[in-house]
Amino acid sequence: MKNIIQLSGFLLFLVMITSCKKWVDYDPHDDYKVTDLDYLKSDADYKSMAVSVYSPIQWLNQAVPIGDIASDNAVAGGENASDVLGLQQIDDYTLTPNNDYLTEIWTSAYEGINRANYLDQYKATNPGGATVDFPGKDALYGEVYFLRAYYYFTLVRFFGDVPLFVEKRLSIADSRSLQRSPKADVYNQIETDLNNAIAVLPPTNPQAGRITKYAAQALLGKVLLYENKFDAAAAMLENVATGPFSLVQNFGDIFLQGGENGSESVFEIQYSNLSPYYNWGGATRGQGNYAVQQCGIRGLNGSSPYAPGWSTNLPTQDLAKAYATGDQRKAVTVLDIEAYKAANPGFNISYQVAPYKNTGLYNQKYLPRKGETSGQTELNYLNNFRTIRFADVLLMAAEAYNRSTAPNDGKAQTYLNKVRRRAFNDQLHDVTLTGAALKQAIWDERRLELAMEGDRFFDLVRTGRAATVITGFKAGKNELFPLPQREIEVSQLPQNPGY
Repeated sequence: MKNIIQLSGFLLFLVMITSCKKWVDYDPHDDYKVTDLDYLKSDADYKSMAVSVYSPIQWLNQAVPIGDIASDNAVAGGENASDVLGLQQIDDYTLTPNNDYLTEIWTSAYEGINRANYLDQYKATNPGGATVDFPGKDALYGEVYFLRAYYYFTLVRFFGDVPLFVEKRLSIADSRSLQRSPKADVYNQIETDLNNAIAVLPPTNPQAGRITKYAAQALLGKVLLYENKFDAAAAMLENVATGPFSLVQNFGDIFLQGGENGSESVFEIQYSNLSPYYNWGGATRGQGNYAVQQCGIRGLNGSSPYAPGWSTNLPTQDLAKAYATGDQRKAVTVLDIEAYKAANPGFNISYQVAPYKNTGLYNQKYLPRKGETSGQTELNYLNNFRTIRFADVLLMAAEAYNRSTAPNDGKAQTYLNKVRRRAFNDQLHDVTLTGAALKQAIWDERRLELAMEGDRFFDLVRTGRAATVITGFKAGKNELFPLPQREIEVSQLPQNPGY
């Protein structure tokens, strides 16, 4: 017994000594090869870390199909009712909080915010307390602030009130400390970040995809439009509308590989296949654009330029019928596979009819094409998302001018008609309406111009038209998506009404 007591006392002494050492002069490198103290020691570290803040923006690629599938523009499609179940729930308005697509959007956006916050936390001094200054640091932080704003804008559009934090990256210990902040507070932070970005960003950047002042102004104008701050939105969007951008003459060229980052591009989310990706467990998290494979024609064979896919995110006949005769955007937006097959007998096309919710139409803007992927073919399409186009800016500016305190319908008509003249290749389809009729014409034009680019559902919600346009939509509930169930359980956040 005595020996046991002595041994116990010695072990207690060792524990005490070890504990004191850990608290008094503990060096994390004793346990870990790399800690945060090893980061941000040079300008190269800051620049590399800033690139990492961009990465989660690629992971949000399901936000684009959701924006159309939740609306009257598209259906989920797929192999059967249980295929892409999360998209089926969104399409059918049978949503539950256990939706993997929505969970991924939540998780990816907050990962981006955490990365941005880490850099912001150490803007003045690095984790070791040293100052690292270098040319272009302020502009680099402008990119970080834009990205944080983009992530929060994605969250607030999908979920409304969300946890808001900007001071630091979150740890596990913070999981129950945050509550949902009012949507107005989130928007205020988005505005702050974008204004800070605008103050330091250059108007151009030689590296494609990097944020510019114009991209930040365009996003801020869009945010202000969502807040119904039309005077401020018009003034902000005017900066971009009169900037160095121009509409591509041939609408279809925008969505070809050669059209990426062109004269109409204000901001594009970049994808590549330079490092082939094989991880099916992280389908949306590789370099490639997974959403492209989803919308392809199932079982396609033949010598056409298109590659086969999974027949999801199918345009509706209602969308196809919305285009007037002579509108070149229709053929670029929706592909009628039977009409295409008949018009191109030399391609010897065969395919499998979409097994579920077949519309006969496919998403032509992002249809997979041969030679534009690598590695694990389905995961590595290199197609960029055209996230903010100049035409979008013109239509947003037109709406803002029309809905301003002192409406400027002349300016609104000018911007609207620029878009329509490109669509019809003439001036015979110019709009001369004013007031509420002009507003409706602008809204209609947004559907035609931006179809299958992820904005339709959110446009309908922000303008109060969703309940009258979308089958199954319940006012007072479906303006927002449900928070992921695991956030309810782990962080004890209150759920959105109706879920």
